[in-house]
Amino acid sequence: MKRHVVAMMSVVVAMTSPVTTLTSGCSLESLSESAGVVNVVVGYQSKTINTVTAGTLLRAQGYLEHRLADITTRTGTKYAVRWQDYDTGAPITAQMLAEKIDIGSMGDYPMLINGSKTQANPLARTEMVSVTGYNPKGALNMVVVTPDSSATALTDLAGKKVSASVGSAGHGTLVRALDRAGVHGVDVLNQQPQVGASALESGQVQALSQFVAWPGLLVYQDKAKLLYDGAELNVPTLHGVVVRRSYAGAHPEVLAAFLQAQLDATDFLNTKPLEAARIVAQASGLPPEVVYLYNGPGGTSFDTTLKPALVDALKGDVPYLKSIGDFADLDVPKFVEDQPLRAVFGARGLNYDATRAQTTNPSLLRGDPALASELWLDGADSTQTVANPTDLLQAIRAATGRGSKVRAAYVPDAELGTRWFADKAVWVQDGKDYRPFGTVAGARRYTTTHPGSVAVSYQQALGGSL
Repeated sequence: MKRHVVAMMSVVVAMTSPVTTLTSGCSLESLSESAGVVNVVVGYQSKTINTVTAGTLLRAQGYLEHRLADITTRTGTKYAVRWQDYDTGAPITAQMLAEKIDIGSMGDYPMLINGSKTQANPLARTEMVSVTGYNPKGALNMVVVTPDSSATALTDLAGKKVSASVGSAGHGTLVRALDRAGVHGVDVLNQQPQVGASALESGQVQALSQFVAWPGLLVYQDKAKLLYDGAELNVPTLHGVVVRRSYAGAHPEVLAAFLQAQLDATDFLNTKPLEAARIVAQASGLPPEVVYLYNGPGGTSFDTTLKPALVDALKGDVPYLKSIGDFADLDVPKFVEDQPLRAVFGARGLNYDATRAQTTNPSLLRGDPALASELWLDGADSTQTVANPTDLLQAIRAATGRGSKVRAAYVPDAELGTRWFADKAVWVQDGKDYRPFGTVAGARRYTTTHPGSVAVSYQQALGGSL
């Protein structure tokens, strides 16, 4: 597998197909000729919804442009923001290497590759300045198979073809998971997420390992089922923001404005998650139900601070990156720079160290986070919080009995805590309680250790929740 992956590394880094939008109202040509206009080129991934606070939501709400307009009012300096949308972090790195993108957001493995590849060029060299979203166990990356697949564990992928974007967070999870499970002979095909999704549907590959929101999207569309949840690794996964140091040095006010805008977006998402999900869905083209799976309460932790545990996780990723290709040594602590974010926190009267020390998700449902579930009825302006999955089943029965239609229902995996679709979960009945699991393997681990418990379908669980 290593030889195949190494051969494909250069391909994924070279892929570039941006969608560029000029937000100043001027043409690129006029901008290049205008004196006193500072260009700000931001690379983001509209469908990688753990980066929305530095990408899709940030752009849709105009937070960066508003912050820069405040600077223009004070100083007279004008700014023109250009947004470039990509499917993965690799092409953003390629553009930063070419000094064509100033600020970018991407996942943990791509960020490390970004730092490694750019460090030799003083004008391209980057640093990580904030986190967008993270999961303390690694649930942001998953492996899915077709709905009719007989595979129920990673060991069933031996000798099979798996689609992944080489060098991505989804690929990193796959490599680590296969290594831990002792699975060999897996043929990894380097494909962009949407290409991999098509390959899975057509049978060209037997599984797909990707980052959010692709696993949830395919499962929601009934094109896949969950085989492996990255949370089983119990290693934090994260997405964050990188900036070219030369650009930040020349325009520190732009970086400060960006981080202020990111805090604006983070606050909005954590206080109004459903509204934020609708905005992101409209801007990205993703179903709101899928966006809310990850961006809703109990999903991704949206917290900008650079927590020690996340930095340690980045250090732990390095050996795996070295195993898949030419990865130049990177001093992770020096790559991570929190001084600009500290300054922004201070300017807002916030305590950076206190926020960095917090480990709970800033957006949680009321009640026990290990059990609290959520019901979203069609046509409703808000969702309902339910104490536990068993009560959620009862609430669904009651709602459908009244003629209401369920738009989406979310439950925490009983073993791993990962937020998941109730109707896509594997359910286990244990006495009067019903427990949801994301995977068949998880449900089997429970029934093996809990005599008398039995796996049931979603419809059986609904019918028995009296």
